[in-house]
Amino acid sequence: MSEVRSLIGKISMVTGGSGDIGRAIARRLAMSGSTVVVTYEGAEDRAEQTLKEIGDEGGKSTKIQLDQRDPGSIEAAVKSIEDQFGQLDILVNNAAWNIGIPFPELEKLTPEIWDRVLETNLRAPFLLARSAASLLREGGGHIVNISSAGGITPGSSSIAYSSSKAGLNHLTRCLAVAMAPDVAVNCVAPGLVEDTRMANRLPEAVSNGARRQAILGRVGQVADIAEQVLTFVTSTSVTGQTMVVDGGLPAAMR
Repeated sequence: MSEVRSLIGKISMVTGGSGDIGRAIARRLAMSGSTVVVTYEGAEDRAEQTLKEIGDEGGKSTKIQLDQRDPGSIEAAVKSIEDQFGQLDILVNNAAWNIGIPFPELEKLTPEIWDRVLETNLRAPFLLARSAASLLREGGGHIVNISSAGGITPGSSSIAYSSSKAGLNHLTRCLAVAMAPDVAVNCVAPGLVEDTRMANRLPEAVSNGARRQAILGRVGQVADIAEQVLTFVTSTSVTGQTMVVDGGLPAAMR
């Protein structure tokens, strides 16, 4: 482990650490020396698996239940970290929710689904950043939002999902301005990531289209996403940026 990449003494919070991408990020941060707080909503067994894998690799982690749609739960989770560790250095807003609704099927995208997607994927990252701001500022911290290439191009599991991630991309830029110079805020935008639960919810036409268009011959990989998160949280002069990890889809090249 190089000194530059070391996170020894740092406390990280990874929302949705019970999921496939969240688990990879949590493991990578723990491997670099950070103590990782993994959040989960209902899949406590999957969160426990993340903790086990981190422990097997010699890392340190713990878990907290978090309902992304409940502002009170967000406040309580951040307060729990403050009480337990007295600091928070890295916030990774990874947790998200999607459902496969093809874009033309507008009638299936109900107000209830729209609200669930936007509250989980966009409002919650803002509320988490807001709640954790004072702790992050104390240590010169980092926020990394996990967005989607669907927030750059109009194609994903649903219009609501694309809209939420487009909002998250711009929220990244806005928070970078708001929290400077003490906190760096960046974003990773995966495209299709094979063998994840999120990918399995995509309409087949969307996922097959991504596979055909990826110029590297493969789509996004969880290891690359985790490595980009590590790069952001160990950088000292990068903020307000969104990095796409999708195997090279021309439509998302901006």
